[in-house]
Amino acid sequence: MATLVLTNADVTINSVDLSDHGIDVAISYESEGKEDTAFQDTTRTFIGGFLNWSMEFQFNQDFAASTVDVTMFGIVGTAVPIIVRPTATTVSATNPNYTGTGLITAYNPFPGGDFGEVAKATVSVLAAGVLSRATT
Repeated sequence: MATLVLTNADVTINSVDLSDHGIDVAISYESEGKEDTAFQDTTRTFIGGFLNWSMEFQFNQDFAASTVDVTMFGIVGTAVPIIVRPTATTVSATNPNYTGTGLITAYNPFPGGDFGEVAKATVSVLAAGVLSRATT
């Protein structure tokens, strides 16, 4: 089993590659659990319901053209294409491509920071369509 140290993740939001500013990426993919327990059952049972996904990103903040602030500020409340890969290399069985249309629900241009530290920005995304995983 290969282990991955996350040093070269690929993050594209609304067709803008922000990988060189990214410092944290999280993808959550889950299913609702719908109870289907019936009379005479002695244990509660569940079946899968709707799928749901979300993403969280943290970037080193940048206000230059085609970087973090310019890209993110104008798309809050908008559904945009998002692509994430573990590494910025060819898509493969060991480097899957996660793609989906996501609703940008929050952009924090200054989520907090100490004097003398690198300015950060955070972005929150909710599903606005199916999340796909490709290996080719």
